[in-house]
Amino acid sequence: MYQKLSVRAALSALALLALASATFAAPTIQATPDVSAMLTMDEGESNETAESLIGTGGLTGGVLTDGAWLPEVGQPVKAGSVNKDLRTLPRPDVAELARSRGLRPEVLMPPDKLAAGNLNAPDSVAQTAAALAMPSSSSSIAGLDLSNWGAGWPPDTHGDVGPNHYIQAVNTSLAIFDKASGARLAAFTFDTFFDGTGTPCDTANQGDPYVLYDVYSGRWIISDFSWPGAVRSGPYYQCIAVSKTADPVSGGWWMYGMLLSSTELNDYPKMGVWHDGIYLTANMFRKASTFSGSKVWALNRDDLISGAPLRSVAFSLGSSYASLLPAHVRASLPPTTAPEYLLARGGTTSTLRIWRMKVNWTTPTASTLTGPANINVAAFTVPSAKVPQLGSTTTLDTLSDRLMSNVAYSNIGGNEALWVNHTVSSGGTMGVRWYEIRNLNGTASVFQQGTFQPDSTYRWMGSLAIDKQGNMAVGYSASSSTLNPQIRYAGRLVGDAAGTLGQGETTLIAGTGSQTSYSRWGDYASMQVDPADGCTFWFTTEYYAATGTNWQTRIGSFKYPGCQ
Repeated sequence: MYQKLSVRAALSALALLALASATFAAPTIQATPDVSAMLTMDEGESNETAESLIGTGGLTGGVLTDGAWLPEVGQPVKAGSVNKDLRTLPRPDVAELARSRGLRPEVLMPPDKLAAGNLNAPDSVAQTAAALAMPSSSSSIAGLDLSNWGAGWPPDTHGDVGPNHYIQAVNTSLAIFDKASGARLAAFTFDTFFDGTGTPCDTANQGDPYVLYDVYSGRWIISDFSWPGAVRSGPYYQCIAVSKTADPVSGGWWMYGMLLSSTELNDYPKMGVWHDGIYLTANMFRKASTFSGSKVWALNRDDLISGAPLRSVAFSLGSSYASLLPAHVRASLPPTTAPEYLLARGGTTSTLRIWRMKVNWTTPTASTLTGPANINVAAFTVPSAKVPQLGSTTTLDTLSDRLMSNVAYSNIGGNEALWVNHTVSSGGTMGVRWYEIRNLNGTASVFQQGTFQPDSTYRWMGSLAIDKQGNMAVGYSASSSTLNPQIRYAGRLVGDAAGTLGQGETTLIAGTGSQTSYSRWGDYASMQVDPADGCTFWFTTEYYAATGTNWQTRIGSFKYPGCQ
């Protein structure tokens, strides 16, 4: 999360609490939560408050029946319409952006029950040697930077690629590029982009941006969160823009200001494309302070692309779970009967968790969420340290308490799989742990896994994707006490030895500076596959051209020679 107020002190005590672990015999979510929390009420609030929420775009439902959560059916959210050419949007006042950066921003962190371990802890699936066969980048485009477009640290760099364009988002600006030439066609802030919703989304966008190209509809989806005034005051919105055509520059946009809660901040929102809708997850914090649990929404695609009042169905999981990621479709499609899959790190250092959500748009109250089920993985160690840099005493955060987006779905030769990564300690440094998970319709299990850690360099903040042949690539940051942070990527061909990134790694851009003053880095990156060919990978994240606080971003593309 990016914000302009420090909340680290308010959350430090929570970070020491144990996150309760629960294993359920029944396939549906079971718990003994506070029902009022599902109605987005503070314990001292009256029923009148809940009723007013329901009448203004809040959620109905969210009650317990036989100990199982029922779906929360959202009130439809009206869309605004924007038809302007985005090249005409005004450039932001650089001085005003600088003034708005204010105090050091922090990320809200759910309490993590897994204890950090020694960097030297053994890793049974570590890859300690690598070939040098990764393809070099075919494009390397300068993205947005702090001085001209940013509003704080970290940039939360994200982006996606479509038939003709690449869209990049940072806190709190956007840029649209011609993907063939790399030319920047338009750039603007979220506040100048959003219009017409009649909500804080029009004027008070706060960050955590996300960009998706929807392969089912051929439309772009851009999102961030918003609240008016002080972060602890609420109410809290998810801002969602959907292009009216495949042309993001002049084709027009539908704009939604979706009220998620009057009392709970929707931190670290993540999105995924699925065959039956667009899925959204977030960590919920009461009054932007107390962690109340993870939540997942299904958003109706037909509504989004037509500008109709947006229907949604949600489930609240309670405070035993955090940082769920929805599966995301790109180069290969799932069966139309498949539920949406959601992954999170497990309750131990040898498990992940999987949920399955099935939305019913005809009878929304019949929608289901099943799980969690444990997936056994090779034991990993949570890093006990931060990442060093050359020429700076500031060490960098890893967000190693969670899985990193995307959860990439693949369906190669009928073998459905989910792929995901996170950061672990290994061999005295940090590496990217990645998994391929199969048997999604039964007892989900790891088909292959590995930790990419071929030398003493720290690797973290990864994002991966799968091409149409089943080849994988993962991009990440790399740094050490003798190295400025770099942008690198590694990968494997579908026929490489299981558990290895058999193509090794290469560097997209070698940073020539390190970050000072602020430890926040990331908080995420984005690897996506081009929908035009199903082969070309596009990656974006941050780096530094000079030591200081002026972060830069880069966008690069590459593909494996055998993919056509």
